[in-house]
Amino acid sequence: MAHTGTDPVLALVLLAVKALMLLAGGSVLYYAVKAYRRTADESLGYLAAGFGLVLFGSAVAGLVYELLDVGLAVGVIIESVFVLLGFVLIAYSLRR
Repeated sequence: MAHTGTDPVLALVLLAVKALMLLAGGSVLYYAVKAYRRTADESLGYLAAGFGLVLFGSAVAGLVYELLDVGLAVGVIIESVFVLLGFVLIAYSLRR
């Protein structure tokens, strides 16, 4: 891990929670894409894309924080931007 000042137990808990979140989010994304492919409903495509952005943001934020040695705030901002865009797409898909 790039940040040596971080409590190792806290870092391990964060890693475990992020990994479980990626697994759970990946399953939601899988089923959303599967539903889109089965029905070809454009709204389901937007829904899947929204979940994909949320999932991608979570993964990228952790990688940026750990591998590029940027501050935690930068990682949170990156994640928040992707989550915001994902939620906008999800809302758009439900509004259609």
